Amino acid sequence: QVQLVESGGGVVQAGGSLRLSCAHSGRSSGNYAMGWFRQAPGKEREFVAAINWIGLSTDYADFVKGRFTISRDNARNTLYLQMASLKPEDTAVYYCAQRSRTSGSSRFADYDYWGQGTQVTVSS
Repeated sequence: QVQLVESGGGVVQAGGSLRLSCAHSGRSSGNYAMGWFRQAPGKEREFVAAINWIGLSTDYADFVKGRFTISRDNARNTLYLQMASLKPEDTAVYYCAQRSRTSGSSRFADYDYWGQGTQVTVSS
């Protein structure tokens, strides 16, 4: 049973930083690509960032490039999302996801397992 548990969300002022974590377990999670998605109220879930199984290849949505950094520590079975220069429009529930392939993807449908999400609120 694969489990993904996000943490690190909270309330931050515009311009501030947060680091999200996603602890994953249930299979040899270090062999699988992972990603971060987010969903704001009234909007569809959207891609934020992805990373391949070993952490050498990353991909970002245009609206977070230069501000967010995705990384992973396979020894700790943990995925991270370092967020900086946060804007009010970054307010959303952030989800980590894992797919059953080694390469990352920006497509929601390519991921097989999801966490429960963590709320990030950026105040102006």
